[in-house]
Amino acid sequence: MTLIPRTIFEEEHEQFRDTARRWVADVLAPKVESWRANGEVDRESFLSAGENGFLCLWADEAYGGAGIRDYRFDQVLQEEVVRGADPGFYQNLHSQIVAPYIDRFGSQALKDRLMPGAVSGEPILAIAMTDPSAGSDLSGMKTKARQDGDDWVLSGAKTYISNGIIADAVVVAARTNPEKSHAIGLFVVETGMQGFARGQRLKKTGLDAQDTAELFFDEVRVPAENVLGDPEKGFAYMSELLATERLMVAIGSMAHAQAAFDETMAYITERRAFGRPVGAFQESRFTMARMRTEIDIAQCFTDDCVMLANDGRLSPEVAAEVKQVTTDLENRVIDRCVQLHGGAGFMDEYRVSRMYRDARVSRIFAGSNEIMKEIVARGLGFDARKMS
Repeated sequence: MTLIPRTIFEEEHEQFRDTARRWVADVLAPKVESWRANGEVDRESFLSAGENGFLCLWADEAYGGAGIRDYRFDQVLQEEVVRGADPGFYQNLHSQIVAPYIDRFGSQALKDRLMPGAVSGEPILAIAMTDPSAGSDLSGMKTKARQDGDDWVLSGAKTYISNGIIADAVVVAARTNPEKSHAIGLFVVETGMQGFARGQRLKKTGLDAQDTAELFFDEVRVPAENVLGDPEKGFAYMSELLATERLMVAIGSMAHAQAAFDETMAYITERRAFGRPVGAFQESRFTMARMRTEIDIAQCFTDDCVMLANDGRLSPEVAAEVKQVTTDLENRVIDRCVQLHGGAGFMDEYRVSRMYRDARVSRIFAGSNEIMKEIVARGLGFDARKMS
């Protein structure tokens, strides 16, 4: 339930939403419990997404895509997946975070080989930035690559990698020049390459359906066609595309907050205490009213950022703002929703309990919210590196 109409969508987006909603209900929703029990999404769901035209909508028609570079379609799809199924289905990571690296910076041979499959759902894609010892500090990366003839040889490890177990192709960031702190290359490592290994699925507080893993690279030989762009400009490439990644996080966080609100609205309308619905108590009413107002405000900001991205005008600073605002709100809203559920909110049989665990990481991944504040502050001119 919402009180303010959303104005950025046109008729074609609403038709797409109807199609996506039916697909989510028919194909994804029945699998959520098995996903969470198994710790990963089944490949058939990615293939079904591809078959229905939901992956990499922006891809050129030559690769099987629709050639539609309009983030509103991906926004609609992500909203329906989160609300109707589970936030652990990372089709958005595949389509809007990883595949664009291949599209923007990949060799023609690599695009011709991987993009048709990315559109169809095979291979599944992932990206590996985080070193075990560096966290969000990409300049502290120790994974390295050295050139050997036309090939590159990759050594090191990555951790907290989403889609890490099921991915067939992984974009890996590695240091390429030890004398330059920002000389980082991006390399596409594929299943079957000698020296590429996966650790066990990592146990997490939430996002039970999302497979997260450590990846290991022991002298992995990567052919030249699998190098993305200039092997010393990966840091700039990541900085360029991180704004979109943070927007995708914001879209998912808003959908998650809205889903929790809807779950709670239904619960406190039906649940009775002291002879009347829980929603009839003033504290409950006012809590719902406050959440509704906060969700509507953040949704308007998020929608504006989607339109800025469509115009190529979403800055890193604004992307950091929207990521921070929406993930903070997501966690705040879901915490209140658990409270309104009472003891039931602590039981996993109620979705809001799982949502509470799933939401916590959103303030950490794609750059922690503390880093987001730093980016915004630097945009305002408060750069501690340059201030005395």
